[in-house]
Amino acid sequence: MRINEELIKKLENLAMVEINNKEEMAKNLSEIVEFVELLNEIDTSNIDAAFRTIDATTPLREDIPQKSEVIEKVLKNAPKSKDGYFIVPKIIE
Repeated sequence: MRINEELIKKLENLAMVEINNKEEMAKNLSEIVEFVELLNEIDTSNIDAAFRTIDATTPLREDIPQKSEVIEKVLKNAPKSKDGYFIVPKIIE
């Protein structure tokens, strides 16, 4: 794939951003595409996936409620709090 100024302008339009150094961006994108093409050449047909979500199960632990003082410690440092919540200025009218 050839990365040229026309493609960079199209990407600018799609991403709604302005690219200042189009030549450098084209060079960087070309390097990325070349790397991906190298990866596509690797034969992985005889390699098992290292991680599978289909066959895997999530190990579970017993859910035991425990008393925690985290909320109290956090709210102690808040400028204002009430009933276990932060009090903040109203910003939406």
